Amino acid sequence: MSSDDRISSYAEGIFSIAKAEGELDRVRAELLEIARAFQSSNELRDALSNPQLPTDRKDAIVADLLGSRATDVTRNVVSLIVGMGMANSIPAIADALAATAAASSNREVAEIRTAIELDAETVSRLISALERKTGKSLEPKVVVDPTVLGGIVAQVGDTVIDGSVKKRLTSLRQALKA
Repeated sequence: MSSDDRISSYAEGIFSIAKAEGELDRVRAELLEIARAFQSSNELRDALSNPQLPTDRKDAIVADLLGSRATDVTRNVVSLIVGMGMANSIPAIADALAATAAASSNREVAEIRTAIELDAETVSRLISALERKTGKSLEPKVVVDPTVLGGIVAQVGDTVIDGSVKKRLTSLRQALKA
């Protein structure tokens, strides 16, 4: 089984369990949040990916990270993934779960990259604008990306809408050269 197939299988399994528990939206959001933390913290990534670190210590790190605010489904899934030595796959599994959840409700995932965390109202306004522009029903996936100097970069399927400062500066530079 290829890595992509394994990730898809995990995402589909998590989808089934979370949906059966009536926690799909919450589990999806929690896994995406954990994936963001995993990607942004070298220390967390190193600890959870370290094969020398005992499983019980990794479980303690996961429990500390999630606290009591996460669902049992999320806690169990993350512990299982980490325990199987697949911690580096958490972001890919979270993305695959988001895509599976969106597809199940005839929606697409809109990845929104910004340099800073966005509040819920801003995300809602962006999704509404993107839905009008694309004509599609969208599910947000917000990614904090320090390489985005300002503004946003949104991707829906193969369509990229670049509203970043970097893009505007590049366009201005090209206009001045012409």
